[in-house]
Amino acid sequence: MASQTVVIGGGTAGARLARQLVTGGMSVTVIGEEPHAPYNRVLLADVLAGRYGPEVIALPEVPVRSGVRATAIDRDRRLVHCEDGTSLAYDRLVLATGSNPVLPPLRGLDGGLPEGVHAFRTMDDCAALSAAVRPGIGAVVVGGGLLGVSAARALAARGAKVVLAQQGEHLMERQLDVAASQLLRTHLEELGVEVHTECRVRGLRGLRGTSVELADGYVLDAELVVIACGVRPRVGLARDAGLDVRRGIVVDDELRTSDPYIHAIGDCAEHGGQLYGLAGPALDQADVLATVLAGGTAAYTGTRALTRLTLAGQGPFDLAAFGETTPLPGDDVVRLADATRGAYRKVVVRGDRLVGGILLGDLGTVGELARTWEGDEPLPSTPLLHLLGGS
Repeated sequence: MASQTVVIGGGTAGARLARQLVTGGMSVTVIGEEPHAPYNRVLLADVLAGRYGPEVIALPEVPVRSGVRATAIDRDRRLVHCEDGTSLAYDRLVLATGSNPVLPPLRGLDGGLPEGVHAFRTMDDCAALSAAVRPGIGAVVVGGGLLGVSAARALAARGAKVVLAQQGEHLMERQLDVAASQLLRTHLEELGVEVHTECRVRGLRGLRGTSVELADGYVLDAELVVIACGVRPRVGLARDAGLDVRRGIVVDDELRTSDPYIHAIGDCAEHGGQLYGLAGPALDQADVLATVLAGGTAAYTGTRALTRLTLAGQGPFDLAAFGETTPLPGDDVVRLADATRGAYRKVVVRGDRLVGGILLGDLGTVGELARTWEGDEPLPSTPLLHLLGGS
């Protein structure tokens, strides 16, 4: 009898794994909670901005039971129980459950999202925002990280009057330094986004929850609010099943959980104490696990992934951040800034290794630096200033 693999989650990681297993002639079933076929979540902001239709970001077809939610795992009998009353037997189970949007403890969110308030994580979220947005509508985005910046620029591209409220001192604090963040802020303001930093939101008012009350008592009135305060791994199924869960579902180098018949990949997986939450590591994990499940030898040792964002505007404006961008004593730092072109380059070098960097502007030449860092290779003989200048 053929071995049966069940994958819970039809996102980037689950779909990639399933496609490889099917190609290899293995029997696999994907349980997808969303009613849609798998799609590239990274490009949702481009769908919201109107650059792509939903069909453009669809992933290659895999065998998915769409619109079905897994509710429990019976580890003794190796069964997955689903909300529709069905159960699926497995020889190997893969948890690719992804992550959920973080809803901050704001007044007005106690009972879930009011009518005029949206998260921005799924295709349904994107569809709801697309239906609500129109030229001239007032919109407030709460959160100035990668997700919030993406949502703000997409809404601005649709003609909304956008206010971006960020609690921290500058935008994308996890990836950017102050100088890079200021350039990003300037670019967003040129797109028509009003940016407020060090701006703590206290709660939401009104029947639709679209009046945003700040800690100083000031109220931002809008017709549309987007909560973009990050994501949290979905670990409920794993925890209820008694698996080892910390911040994420703990896995070893073969992406195996504390149960030898259950694996985890993608946003929900915690490997070596690290949660990635990026597409690159999810794809790497899926590739390693496909080899393992096919009986081969492979080990996941981590991913040196870049955060990448492209913002629409008058000209090219890309953003890439990677590694350690705050230097340690003894590190060398090279910076190039061109205010006229809106370009910024900063790299941190430790010995003969590139350990981190922040790049903004037209990043057509980011490839060589990215490959050097991702491969943990010695720096090339080419002068670093030449690489940064892109000439």
